[in-house]
Amino acid sequence: MKPETMKVSVGRRIRYWAIWLVTIILIVWGFSGLEFSGIKATASQVSMAILRGLLHPDWNFVYLPEGEDLLRGLLETAAIAVLGTVISAVLCIPFAFWAASAKGKAKWATSSGKFMLSAIRTFPEVVMAIIFIKAVGPGSYAGSLALGVHSIGMLGKLYAEAIENLDHGPTEALTACGANKMQTLWFAVIPQVMPDFLSFALYRFEINIRSAAILGVIGAGGIGTPLIFALEARSWSRVGIILLGVIVMVTVIDLISGYIRKRII
Repeated sequence: MKPETMKVSVGRRIRYWAIWLVTIILIVWGFSGLEFSGIKATASQVSMAILRGLLHPDWNFVYLPEGEDLLRGLLETAAIAVLGTVISAVLCIPFAFWAASAKGKAKWATSSGKFMLSAIRTFPEVVMAIIFIKAVGPGSYAGSLALGVHSIGMLGKLYAEAIENLDHGPTEALTACGANKMQTLWFAVIPQVMPDFLSFALYRFEINIRSAAILGVIGAGGIGTPLIFALEARSWSRVGIILLGVIVMVTVIDLISGYIRKRII
């Protein structure tokens, strides 16, 4: 074996074991900060009560003519996710073109756009929801705005990557024929990126469905509101039917969204 090859092999082994060593140190350091005060004496009783409630859900809560029920909560959750996805899918388009790198585009412009999208993604949906609850009050309106603004960061990043990966042949052909920038954008860029945009929006909608179910816990509308009430009242049978409804809704939407995305692409 040549000396150069031996040096490369030794260097790879050192980096490999260094990564593992740092990982183990971080794991040990993380667990060392946990405070374990022991298991409560009532833990087994509470666990069995939760299990019995989940195995015997409250089917009467599925539909209640006089008030809030499971179907209304799931419908509101889906509506919040749809509105939040539509808001982000539209508003993130300018950010995507801002952050996408292109030939002849200044580097500072692309960097500033990517920084803006990263800054928006920094705030979780829960933090956004709390901010909008203080601004517009509790309810589904705050939840929709929280999902819409938060999703701009991730959708904008995916849209920007789709713009960067498009084929420049049609754009150059239209430019050579004398087309202006608006005509080039409409006839060369949008037809190429639209399938990716729709696919990413559907993927984000799947995530927003789960997020919308969580935002109700802090008062941002959706099925999370009756869920937190049931948890506080220790009504485990109602918790069970709510969780079962969320599982069914998320599964059905994932299947439908996956089928549509396959047909688009």
